[in-house]
Amino acid sequence: MNSVTAHDYAWIRNSPLFDHLLEWGYTLTFIRGRSPHGLLRAVDAEPRGTGEGTAGLAEAEAAHREEVDGDEWEDSYVVGAFDTPGEKGDWTVVLGFDGGLGLPGVEKLSEGGRVVVHSSNSGKPIHLFDWYEDGVLRTSFEGPSARHGSSPDELVPLLREVGFPVTPEGEHDENAPDVDRFDRKAAVLALTERLTGVRVTESLLRDATYELGLVPEQLAEK
Repeated sequence: MNSVTAHDYAWIRNSPLFDHLLEWGYTLTFIRGRSPHGLLRAVDAEPRGTGEGTAGLAEAEAAHREEVDGDEWEDSYVVGAFDTPGEKGDWTVVLGFDGGLGLPGVEKLSEGGRVVVHSSNSGKPIHLFDWYEDGVLRTSFEGPSARHGSSPDELVPLLREVGFPVTPEGEHDENAPDVDRFDRKAAVLALTERLTGVRVTESLLRDATYELGLVPEQLAEK
């Protein structure tokens, strides 16, 4: 049984990569049941070749920003996708320096599989977590004591195990051990690993070969 907790992800606070993600805003999506190529096709992404590591992904996003310079309403962005082993087979991991916009049509992407997403925007920090199962949003939250979805309380035991300061009823627990030193982002990464089996490390994201795609502002009608 996977026993990972927030403590296993304490390294993110000394990570230049995560500093960059939090500064610029990001979405990290984990998808079971779709290949990187199939996922990018499903979101109508325009192929942009491959990128070596997060440096290559950032270069592709910067090049796109130059293309649309001056268009303040431009919400398209470049994402990178790669596959990695996890629970019940391979998962596709998708990273975007997208300001927390996220992939379009995530509910549909989860049909027949599972999707786990966490993100941060680049303004006043909003940190979101979403778990989808077979086309349904099961649990979503910004703060873990204010959950919604079709089964908002299902993850409460896992929330407590990975380190979120919540009571058995899912309320905020001000008396939880280490509550003053609680690292919500580290706990979210631990929760994500519990649901996907994918251990995120700096090298996993930094050194992957990404299949790149330009995600449009909205999906085409089909």
